[in-house]
Amino acid sequence: MKRRELFGAAAAVAAGTATLTALGREKKAESPAPARSDMAAPNISQNRREFRLVTSWPKDFPGLGIMPNRFAKALFDMSGGRLDVKVFAAGELVGGLECFDAVSTGGADMYHAAEYYWQGKAKAFTFFTSVPMGMTVAEIMGWIDFGGGQQLWEELSAQFNIIAFQAGNTGHQMGGWFKKEINSAEDLKGLKMRIPGLGGEVIRRLGGAALALPGGEIYQSLQSGAIDATEWVGPWNDLAFGLYREAPYYYAPGFHEAGPALAVGINLDIWNSLSKSDQAMVRHACRYANDTSIGEYTHRNGEALQILKNEHGITPRFFNDDVMAAIGKTSVDVVRDIGNSDAQTRKIFESFERALLTYRDWTDMSDGRYIRARQLALGD
Repeated sequence: MKRRELFGAAAAVAAGTATLTALGREKKAESPAPARSDMAAPNISQNRREFRLVTSWPKDFPGLGIMPNRFAKALFDMSGGRLDVKVFAAGELVGGLECFDAVSTGGADMYHAAEYYWQGKAKAFTFFTSVPMGMTVAEIMGWIDFGGGQQLWEELSAQFNIIAFQAGNTGHQMGGWFKKEINSAEDLKGLKMRIPGLGGEVIRRLGGAALALPGGEIYQSLQSGAIDATEWVGPWNDLAFGLYREAPYYYAPGFHEAGPALAVGINLDIWNSLSKSDQAMVRHACRYANDTSIGEYTHRNGEALQILKNEHGITPRFFNDDVMAAIGKTSVDVVRDIGNSDAQTRKIFESFERALLTYRDWTDMSDGRYIRARQLALGD
């Protein structure tokens, strides 16, 4: 995801540079344009606008840190340079968790972050990123774009003078790296695991200890024994951190974030000052950043998984039915507790749950059955 601790991960990212290079990063010609100051000077015209976008990510962080640059470049190109967004990484203008307040008050114009960071403002925000045993990428896009989610999101965000749109997704995240095998729900008791948010609450209710460590502290904490396990993102970002060296058991699936959406949030006064055509370009730039990130994570995770298997001897494992049943039941309880915490959150939770129950039959009948059939055809 990926989450509030990402902006503390710059050192670990630097350590993984050689590995990322081995994955064959995009050629410069294919990469998102750098921040506005590095772009060719646009033609000056009437109605030219400049915007400051703050993020929760370290500068140029793989995947997550590139998404806001993609959004900025798409908007710049569509407008012929008239709508010009300068991207500030976490800490350059405001701290990674200060993005929301900065945009709400007008200290910045836009942010790129995960909405569940704002749970302290309103618990309902978590449903617009991810919840345990929640929606896949396709499902959350379906709910937000077609199932009423966007309207509910706008009602919620408007209370804070913000409007937000999907603008990135990491795809399914892994269950995590463990120092020991997890063969039953009993093995989760006493487990010290780095896992934040509602996923962490699930682990606590199952008898474990959940810690929300910054990304830059994960490897050292595994090495020292301060934690027994950690989740991070998926093969692409996990390989860069070298987590396989300290915790060789790599488990799937990730119950806590099946398809976490990232967002561009815009100051509502700024949004209302834009023409309808400019608003349409902003929406399309968000969609471009969102859709491109899904393809990128699919590609990069696939490459990185092969490297983990073939070069580092990692054999991915799967939580068995006993473990998943315990996690699933507890996840439902945690999400319902949050969903019923107040009237507004309940309204959003009920819409989310209706959509999830509607989509799950189709997802299982289509993607689920097809993937099982493909395994039979091609072999495990």
